[in-house]
Amino acid sequence: MARLAWPLRPLPDGRGELWRWGLGAVAELPAARAALRSRLDAVGSPDGDEDQAAERLVLAFDELASNALRHGTSPVVATVVAGSGGWLLDVSDRDPDSMPAPAVDRDPARGGLGLHLVARLSVAHGWYVDGGCKHVWACLPTTLGSRRPTYS
Repeated sequence: MARLAWPLRPLPDGRGELWRWGLGAVAELPAARAALRSRLDAVGSPDGDEDQAAERLVLAFDELASNALRHGTSPVVATVVAGSGGWLLDVSDRDPDSMPAPAVDRDPARGGLGLHLVARLSVAHGWYVDGGCKHVWACLPTTLGSRRPTYS
């Protein structure tokens, strides 16, 4: 069976408000998620269940950051660029020699399906290496009806 891999692609040119978190351990993720939700609230995203697009961003953020913390090398830096039509999520770690590897033929009960999930939530995704860091990124729409993100 062929190995499933995320595409090796450079990061899109994301322009907009920049939010960044430095993470050293999985235990720091709840505070980072709460801070991301707070930032989303500050820019006018509806609360909770009313904004499924924002919840998808938080989920993708959590999946990529937890993958980097569990399988990469710290420090991990999670960056969100908030543009007019979408969010650009970039998570980097200091392990440029290991590429993102989605689980293949694994029982979902064993986990490891985060990259598949992020790929389904995003309109574009990929990874690249720059300056000794591996970056895994995804573009997510600000509304569920959006098919292509636009950045201004």
